[in-house]
Amino acid sequence: MSFTDTAKTAGSWLKKVVIVLFVAQLFYIFILKWVDPPITVTQLMSWVTGYGLKRDYISFQEMGTNAPFAVLCSEDQLFPDHNGFDIKSIQKALEHNSKAKTLRGGSTLSQQVAKNVFLWQDRTWVRKGLEAYFTFMIEHVWGKQRILEVYMNVAEMGRGVFGIQAAAQYYFKKPAKKLLPMEAARIAANLPNPKKYMVNPASAHINRRANWILQQMANLRNDADIQTVLSPEKKKQKYDQ
Repeated sequence: MSFTDTAKTAGSWLKKVVIVLFVAQLFYIFILKWVDPPITVTQLMSWVTGYGLKRDYISFQEMGTNAPFAVLCSEDQLFPDHNGFDIKSIQKALEHNSKAKTLRGGSTLSQQVAKNVFLWQDRTWVRKGLEAYFTFMIEHVWGKQRILEVYMNVAEMGRGVFGIQAAAQYYFKKPAKKLLPMEAARIAANLPNPKKYMVNPASAHINRRANWILQQMANLRNDADIQTVLSPEKKKQKYDQ
């Protein structure tokens, strides 16, 4: 076989592989609209590196209202309104990171879910490009409540602790649905750096941030868009007391 024939054969096989992978990832995106992710790269790395893997996926209804509300107030208050990308937050993060030594993220909850479920943790442009694609897809295929539900189940909320149910049991010895507003706020306050801070007993940093989150919850308790995500059957619903 000549070099030209070999190149054509290799090109044909490569094309088939690309098509198969593309169809497979589309199928995976659609199936995760109803099925929980079996495992993520971040969870696998936590287990491999010795942090362990504590998780317990639950339905959105089993989470109660306090924990998802606290996370929205902490991480992405514009979640109901954007299309997966918050351009202003991204611009602010880029400006901050170009001047400061510490890095600030501008990712929405949708982008974080895309990264946590389908990709890996780094800051390369390749990963960012793939993150944009998966963010676009889940926004259009899953919808807001499913994105929030998956986030609440796969996000790392402590060393080797993934998801709100595992976090509630680990920190407060109770199911997620029974978390008090302050308890939910403390867990949400730990999300930017779950391996660094103590939730219970809470460090000074966690307490300060949790108090800020509680204030945001009070301010946004009657926000119709947020309450529709938290409870679609009711346009407005106050968080649990």
